[in-house]
Amino acid sequence: MGAQADFFRGAYDLAFQVSPIALTGGIASEIPGGAIPIALLLGSLLGFVQGAITTGGLTLQDFPWRFIPQSGTQVLSQSLGEYPFANRQIAANATIENPLNITYKLINPVNTDGGYITKLPMFTSLRESLNTHNNSGGTYTIIMPSLILKDCVLLDMTDSTSGDKQQQIEWTMNFRKPLISIASGQQAFNGLMGIIENAGMATGSAWSGIATSIGNQASGLIGAL
Repeated sequence: MGAQADFFRGAYDLAFQVSPIALTGGIASEIPGGAIPIALLLGSLLGFVQGAITTGGLTLQDFPWRFIPQSGTQVLSQSLGEYPFANRQIAANATIENPLNITYKLINPVNTDGGYITKLPMFTSLRESLNTHNNSGGTYTIIMPSLILKDCVLLDMTDSTSGDKQQQIEWTMNFRKPLISIASGQQAFNGLMGIIENAGMATGSAWSGIATSIGNQASGLIGAL
């Protein structure tokens, strides 16, 4: 039971702390599966895999970095409608969906021999890869312990190190889950076209209120001509 518990604990740590972010689209477009685990941008993951084969398993200590979700991360955000954009029956209770803000902290102290030498090229490569990915329209899939969010965008990555003898070992990454993606945009467009088509085919008593009044006035005007 102890070995099994350690295995599942290691799998949990690997998924939610070592590499909980995947790059999709952008620089991952030509990759089989269309996704790149962010761990690949932080070091030689192949070396870790080789170590796992020779030693029989991976532990969290094999990875010098951690991704920690921060408090304040949103999983649901709505705003109350302040004007009658729906109809008279539901306008008072109608809400507007907002984009979601997700914040992660990347912690990566130097704790190995030669770490100070490899830190500069590693983070330079990470920064350039993320910048290229963002500029080519890439998005991110974020795997949190309680929720998976797809089609997120990276807004910024900021040094948030404080109170430590080492410099630049903590980085705050702010993501946003937009309302519109290619898939949801197409869905919204199809829904709008369906509403327009149904309204265009409505006849007789299907119209009410001001529409009926305008229709009756127009009919009277035509009859008088």
